[in-house]
Amino acid sequence: MKTARVAYAGAIHTATPFDHLSSSTDQQTLQLADGRIVAEHEVVWLPPFEVGTIIALGLNYADHLKELSKELTITAKDEPLAFLKGPGSVVGHRGVMRRPAGVKFMHYECELAVVIGKTASRARRADAMQHVAGYTVCNDYAIRDYLENWYRPNMRVKNRDGGTVLGPWFVDAADLPDPHQLALRTLVNGHVTQQGTTANMVSNIPELIEYLSSFMTLQAGDVILTGTPEGVVNVDVGDEVITEIDGIGRLVSTIAGDELFGR
Repeated sequence: MKTARVAYAGAIHTATPFDHLSSSTDQQTLQLADGRIVAEHEVVWLPPFEVGTIIALGLNYADHLKELSKELTITAKDEPLAFLKGPGSVVGHRGVMRRPAGVKFMHYECELAVVIGKTASRARRADAMQHVAGYTVCNDYAIRDYLENWYRPNMRVKNRDGGTVLGPWFVDAADLPDPHQLALRTLVNGHVTQQGTTANMVSNIPELIEYLSSFMTLQAGDVILTGTPEGVVNVDVGDEVITEIDGIGRLVSTIAGDELFGR
């Protein structure tokens, strides 16, 4: 089952896809929990669940690791590279991303987001998937200008206000029996710029849950962002960026300059 959280008519609603296209547009329509049918553009999209702690993985795809190999001292044999993100970093589907003036290289990262459904502490790898509630799509923007080096993301790179897009849909784990065989891609202004598969993760989901829960307790609503494949390119003001994962959804965001944010 796919569900979303949206704001409409002064309230927050749970919504599901409605199998009908508007007669005047190609946008999907949604059905709110109270039965009302609304067009996609009539709502404000929120992250599709109540977001807890966000744990992001860097360099967790073999091809992306190879793509950056000249700049790295990290290897695939090292422990997973993980860092935390605050709740202010998250926006929903059709969110607007700020590109600060003077930045030379800002890029998207299409990622499978794993949503924890029940407490995990010292979880064993063999049992780790029992702690997964479901999945959504993430676009975790990064500004390379702010990096201290190429493999230890600092706060400005990865924890900026509104720099991480989640949604549009939350998909139950039962509806996605093999999350390690999903195609993902990014389109910038309609052109495919990034393609990959979750089969190429360096550390898979059970391994990540086992590792993370060995030193921190994972709670319901916590999110693990599992990394991105190769193919990240610079995006600029006015660009529309779409990140897609088969079986989960199509997440849209646009890039704007400082002026829109009163800077």
